[in-house]
Amino acid sequence: MAPVDLIGWAATLVLVVTLWRQIWKQWQADGTEAVSGWLFVGQITASLLFILYSALLKSWVFVVTNSLVLLTAVAGQILAKLKQRRNTR
Repeated sequence: MAPVDLIGWAATLVLVVTLWRQIWKQWQADGTEAVSGWLFVGQITASLLFILYSALLKSWVFVVTNSLVLLTAVAGQILAKLKQRRNTR
């Protein structure tokens, strides 16, 4: 691995930890009104397109990064739906 790749992997780590922290914070919050479903739809769509773009460029740091971002968007969407169901009961 080239030293410059370490910068990309470090950025990946910071981004993913930040996104997971935000999902956790939203899960802990009382309401769901601050969680926009469109945020997750946009993030999922953008991530899929970035994964395709990165793969075509053979930029593996960004393939992994965007795949992890995609997973956070899917997890966030699932948790938001679960929370909405729980709060409507």
